[in-house]
Amino acid sequence: MSQNNARLGILLMIATTFVFSVQDALSKYLATDYSVFMVVMIRYWFFALFVITIAARKAGGIRAAARTAQPLVQSFRAVLLVAQICVVITSFTILGLIETHAVFACYPLLVAALSGPVLGERVGWRRWTAIGVGFIGVLIILKPGFGVFQVQAGLALAAAFMFALYGLLTRYVARQDSAATSFFWTGTVGSLVMTWVGIWFWEPMAPSDWRFMGALCVTGALGHYLLIRCYEAAEAGTVQPFAYFQLGFISLIGLFVFGETLRANVIIGVCLIVAAGLFTLWRERRAG
Repeated sequence: MSQNNARLGILLMIATTFVFSVQDALSKYLATDYSVFMVVMIRYWFFALFVITIAARKAGGIRAAARTAQPLVQSFRAVLLVAQICVVITSFTILGLIETHAVFACYPLLVAALSGPVLGERVGWRRWTAIGVGFIGVLIILKPGFGVFQVQAGLALAAAFMFALYGLLTRYVARQDSAATSFFWTGTVGSLVMTWVGIWFWEPMAPSDWRFMGALCVTGALGHYLLIRCYEAAEAGTVQPFAYFQLGFISLIGLFVFGETLRANVIIGVCLIVAAGLFTLWRERRAG
């Protein structure tokens, strides 16, 4: 499909952010009572089945999807993502959905900051200024000078850093590998690693909670499918700003489902982060 249907791409991105928001809410609910490692392991079993099914239906099948000249980097990407998911879900249970996502919203700024040392891309002073403004927003959210900042609060920032590095490595492997290959390695290697870790944390799950676990698996696969369709329909620069809709969906879920609060410093910090992120995306699009 040619990348020229901006309206469809935007609608798909908004749908994707809603599905991922529901996925995060389910993750928080399950991880409150069960091991994060077990929850992520089961989720990855379904994810691996999904990517293998997708690969098998494409030209060349699984062998073509698995073919890569950079297996070590692809494997590291997969391990990094699964570790990031474990960290961010842990953050959901400690900080809550709203504050975790408020801090996590800075990951596009981290991508911009790290694109120089990782990919050799040039980052101009305007984007460095936007990055600085964004991290002022992070500090406002975490309030480190008022005794609120704890080690736990760094979980969301660590997750953002890991996801930014994952995104940069995805750009790096894309120089030689197709998106289908990267997707295949992400699901299969992630599932193997998570099984090796998570099987030691297995515990019985209540029958009623298996319904939520099934919903988590479905939303994970559906979210990735919608994201693929989104980028097939429109250019990344067109749809990426609408990824911030997830902050709105997460805030509603956090407020009305989990009884979280939306503090003034979080609102101010998020506004700075989103403004800086949108400016950075605009500069990247102009440079492109």
